[in-house]
Amino acid sequence: MLTARSLKKATVPSTLIEHPSPANLHSNRLSLHVSEDGTSCWAYVASGCNVYRILVSLKDSLVNEGKDSLLIPEQTQVVESAIVNRCPHRSEIQTILLNETESNDCLILGSVDSYGHLIVSKMDSDGTDVERLTFSVSPRDFGVGEAGWAGLCFSPSQWSTTAVAHSFGKSIDVYDQDLHLRTFRTLWYPTAVSFLQHLDSGNESSMLAVTEGCQLSIWDLRVKEKGGCVHRICGSVGDILYAVCNSSTGNIAVGGADRTMTVYDPRRWAAVARWVNCSKYEITGLSFSSVDPDYAYIQGVDYEVFCGQWKENIKTFSFRGDSNWLGFSKCQKRDVLGGWCDSGSVFIADVV
Repeated sequence: MLTARSLKKATVPSTLIEHPSPANLHSNRLSLHVSEDGTSCWAYVASGCNVYRILVSLKDSLVNEGKDSLLIPEQTQVVESAIVNRCPHRSEIQTILLNETESNDCLILGSVDSYGHLIVSKMDSDGTDVERLTFSVSPRDFGVGEAGWAGLCFSPSQWSTTAVAHSFGKSIDVYDQDLHLRTFRTLWYPTAVSFLQHLDSGNESSMLAVTEGCQLSIWDLRVKEKGGCVHRICGSVGDILYAVCNSSTGNIAVGGADRTMTVYDPRRWAAVARWVNCSKYEITGLSFSSVDPDYAYIQGVDYEVFCGQWKENIKTFSFRGDSNWLGFSKCQKRDVLGGWCDSGSVFIADVV
């Protein structure tokens, strides 16, 4: 059973970010990286055209619980904060993402703005800004289209392979560094994108899961027929899906306006579980646990983030922000998750 070891609340200094930009309902502008000893966590946040980083201590403390296993956060100070020394975007950033490489001494930071402009930087894992490698890719329409939500994901087997989703363009562009590989054209406005891993296909980085409208669509880089779309699953008609994630066992989960988490088995493309009305409001963030894939973390459009067993439909614990979420993130290889509120507060939970 998963339990929270600590829940910290820190405030981004107003001298660093006075008023965070609003972005989109399901924009993800927070990404976390935990130190090797697990005592501190770098939180990268995006507001406007820039990316900022703050260092928060994660040293163990007593966890207080309220009613219905609601965790009460412990106030902590920001150890260090600064603007990330990299080329700024020309429009508002919609998504940022940290990717941990096989080498422990560097991180890959990717960001995409509202026109689909992608910037990827290779940096030191200790938070220092070292311009080891930076490349940027302009949108395929050269930025003349309409601005809107844009998403980003890295290939699990090759850090240089990225997929960029642009809502109003109804497109998914796949790149190898700054080389364009493929463009997928969606039927509806895409809202989330994720590379699939641990499938029996043998090539972990060739397939993408995309939520568009009320549908989950699967795309394969190796397939030319039907524009690369190999499967479509329709959810509740009229209820937009906002989140998709992939577990270490291969299961794919989606959630959205129907407030339901649905888990699919990619071997037969059938729903293996549905957690109906698990969230009070629309689901805008989903992530499977790295410790136990039978657990998942769910973020609602209100102030709540909770952990639960999706097979048994049982909530384990939850915590709430003090205002609307601007971002929700879980570390790539550890169960450290966090949320960033428009009040400037950052909540970070360490789960064991």
